[in-house]
Amino acid sequence: MSNLSRANQISSPFILIGIPGMEEMHVWISIPLCCMYIVTISANITVLLIIKADRRLHQPMYLLLSMLLVTDLVQSNAAIPKMLLIFWFKLREITFGECLVQMFFIHSLSLMSTSVLVTMAFDRYVAICHPLRYSTILTNSMIAKLGLFVIIRGTLMIFPLPMLVLRLQFCGNRVIEHTYCEHIAVAKLSCGDIRVNFLYGLIIPLLVAGLDTTCLTVSYIMIIRTVLRLPNREARYKVGNTCAAHVGVILVFYIPVLFSFMSQRFGASSTPSVQILISNIYLIIPQMLNPIIYGIKTKEIRKKVSKLIAL
Repeated sequence: MSNLSRANQISSPFILIGIPGMEEMHVWISIPLCCMYIVTISANITVLLIIKADRRLHQPMYLLLSMLLVTDLVQSNAAIPKMLLIFWFKLREITFGECLVQMFFIHSLSLMSTSVLVTMAFDRYVAICHPLRYSTILTNSMIAKLGLFVIIRGTLMIFPLPMLVLRLQFCGNRVIEHTYCEHIAVAKLSCGDIRVNFLYGLIIPLLVAGLDTTCLTVSYIMIIRTVLRLPNREARYKVGNTCAAHVGVILVFYIPVLFSFMSQRFGASSTPSVQILISNIYLIIPQMLNPIIYGIKTKEIRKKVSKLIAL
């Protein structure tokens, strides 16, 4: 590709059309979307401020929870405001550079979220299976290293995606049938060979999901074995209850991601509007429910929230 054609390609914007076939319903869809966005921002910030204000919550479990909530906040703000602009004001244009940036943040933060869930499972494993060594293993230094690992892993694995799109040639069609710059949706507009994009976009999610679900499964097998060895039912219930919030968050995260991934890659028989709605769910529902689940299931956070509501 010549420098002139590349410059023209970069200067030409993409058009995000939202949910194809449902344009007349965009305003109505935006109402629950906006409400969920407000709840997401409010709930995540509230829990983060509670953790920051109470020194008793400056423990590994809550520090890891803070990492998860921060990734949720950034990911929500990377996607939902643009969706609302499309639905409300039909502001559908997005520059080539903005599209690549949005693509990187949405995909990398999804990977960071699953990495945080794995570190949280490790935290629960150490706390339940090796309680006497918990404070010596999960030190502040270790938490910082785990946080750095989460960021580096998400960045290195997803950074090639916008680079693979940048190398593509776009001949004419710049209309993205989506609400955000999803990697494959953008790559499909190219008049060039996108096999590398498709393969990388397929291998990385499968590799990450396979590795992370294996780590989660092994952790909880070890936890369940330890819980079943406890002497009485009350002790088993108390220990098991500490994992309930984490298990709920895992399910809330992985179920929408699985459906979104399958519909995007193999959902040829389903309509584009259904595929896009499913893919949007994993950018909205987990981020909204994560702080709510932990707020309900974690006694310390629940008490603080109750006090705030009572004011």
